[in-house]
Amino acid sequence: MSDANNEYVEKMMQRREFIRTAAKGTAIAVLGGAAWYVLDDELTRKARAQTRPDGRPRLPPGQRVLRKLKPMGGTPGSPKISEFRLRIRGEVEKPFTLDYREMLKMKTVTTPADVHCVTGWSVLGAEWTGVRIKDLAAKAGVKKSARFLIIEAAAGYTANMPLAPAMRDDCLITWKLDGRPLARAHGAPVRALIPDLYFWKSAKWVTGLRFTSRDQPGYWETRGYHNIGDPWKEQRHG
Repeated sequence: MSDANNEYVEKMMQRREFIRTAAKGTAIAVLGGAAWYVLDDELTRKARAQTRPDGRPRLPPGQRVLRKLKPMGGTPGSPKISEFRLRIRGEVEKPFTLDYREMLKMKTVTTPADVHCVTGWSVLGAEWTGVRIKDLAAKAGVKKSARFLIIEAAAGYTANMPLAPAMRDDCLITWKLDGRPLARAHGAPVRALIPDLYFWKSAKWVTGLRFTSRDQPGYWETRGYHNIGDPWKEQRHG
């Protein structure tokens, strides 16, 4: 095995061990870094006693609560609003591209949503502002042949998912968090929000939505992560 292959295998083993340990522990590390963040046991206790409208526990198994969203790395895209373009294409009748100003002219919503990271932390009740993915899909005229959504982002990153979870009212292309523009570390100027799947599906620095008839596993899915990523089923690894 080459040195490059050895390095890749070692990194994957370290990452899997990181995820396994983080889900059990009282603190989690920044990916690849040395800083550690203590999780909020009181908020975790309260969340475990709560139930969602669909009957599932508010806090998925293996998760503990942080007060604020943590940046989790990735290759940033351009932070310049003037350079932002969102391309909607694939199995659609009317593909189109929006710049930032055009996107803001669409119907905007602000909704609270919980998010759950595969490493074991959750942030509950943050307010997200953006445009619903289902409204972008309607504008494009998604065909009946479309079964999956591929979210495209900077540096060739993609995240795949069945179409249905992305059509929920709380699934957004979002540019504000708790009333403020997204920080660059959180995907500025625009990221995706898919609350009911692990947070790696909510791609940062989004560039496009591609509707497909066939599944196309994304960046992390081809590197050992689960293809769906349902937190309540603890679908962490493939």
